[in-house]
Amino acid sequence: MAEPTADDVQRYLAQGLACEHLQVEGDGRHFFATIVAAEFDGLSRIQRHQRVYAALGDRMREQIHALSMKTLTPAEFALQGPVARSAVAHHH
Repeated sequence: MAEPTADDVQRYLAQGLACEHLQVEGDGRHFFATIVAAEFDGLSRIQRHQRVYAALGDRMREQIHALSMKTLTPAEFALQGPVARSAVAHHH
């Protein structure tokens, strides 16, 4: 079986999870995904990851060897803003 591409993984995730924003990078063996989904609201990080693994199903075991992910709600994602801003300390 051919190793999946980042596009494949992105498609698998989009099929199994209603994502507001989805970005996958990777080389066929190791992937990094940024996943923004409203259904993550109220879930712990572990529950969010379980939800992602469930969306990938058997492919996770058979094709995708390593997946790192950042799981965010739309509100959390909005707070992040552009990468340049995230380096700036937040004052309350």
